[in-house]
Amino acid sequence: MRAERLVALLFTLQSRRSATVPELAKTLGVSERTMHRDIAALQAAGVPLWTETGRYGGVRLVEGWRTRLDGLTSREAVAIFAMGVPRALAELGLGTAVSAAHAKVKATLPAPLRDQAQHLAQRFHLDAPAWFKSEEDAEHLAAIAQAVWEQRRAAVTYRRGDHPVERLLEPLGLVLKAGVWYLVARIDDATRTYRVSRITAVDLTDERFERPADFDLARWWQRSSTQFERSLHRHPVRLRLSRWGTKRLPQVVDPDLALAALDAAGPPDDEGWVEVTVDLEEPDIAASMLLGLGPDVEVLEPPAVRAAFADAARRMAHRHQ
Repeated sequence: MRAERLVALLFTLQSRRSATVPELAKTLGVSERTMHRDIAALQAAGVPLWTETGRYGGVRLVEGWRTRLDGLTSREAVAIFAMGVPRALAELGLGTAVSAAHAKVKATLPAPLRDQAQHLAQRFHLDAPAWFKSEEDAEHLAAIAQAVWEQRRAAVTYRRGDHPVERLLEPLGLVLKAGVWYLVARIDDATRTYRVSRITAVDLTDERFERPADFDLARWWQRSSTQFERSLHRHPVRLRLSRWGTKRLPQVVDPDLALAALDAAGPPDDEGWVEVTVDLEEPDIAASMLLGLGPDVEVLEPPAVRAAFADAARRMAHRHQ
């Protein structure tokens, strides 16, 4: 992106104070002709660049002029301006901080760069929750976030089924997954996950805790999520599917599991149906998922899933008589 490259040029000149066009072109990975155009663009935007031709000439910023964006990469500067204030950050109490960073970048970047960043912001938008799924109401998210920032133990009341339980947690991090907030916290030397919307009360204690130096939230979440997903898919279920059923299978069960099962399927029979084996959850849950295929599926085995599917189908038919 040219806006990013122009900001990188500003940072390079600010750190080096003076450089030749070939040096700048090599540093930024562009041709000398492109570098001449970029220098002209910065000058046109009002950046006080001084240039001198000749063997010992070069390009430099006028003494005393600074971008006031020290510490930010060019990608970060343009991204901060372009992204606005996502709702997720506002929920964590960071809306003001992002707004302040946004204002600083806006006040510092030359107008052409601001225009290009705004051009980007108007054309890309992140909408995390899935279709037809509203975001959960996490009433105590701000308090939990405070405990995470300040490394304070939190006494929480957590709704587990119909019964509340009380826990003293050491909050390590927050994860937003498909519109749902999860708290990753340590309790009794074990690290566990809690759905923030199920926390009904929070009391921040004055006790501080030491965050494990080797704890990586993203890596832990990835490993935990993979283990959880695998634990849900323990039962191989053999099915017969019509041609329409094969197209619909990835829409009613885990798409990766469905596609793997379809790839391993044999050729269609005389009626155009194929047999597949897909790993699903316990019989009642598996049957309820497969009901979405209607008459385009036949459950062959195991008997428990076949019986649960047949029972649900009979009850549905009875209600529609």
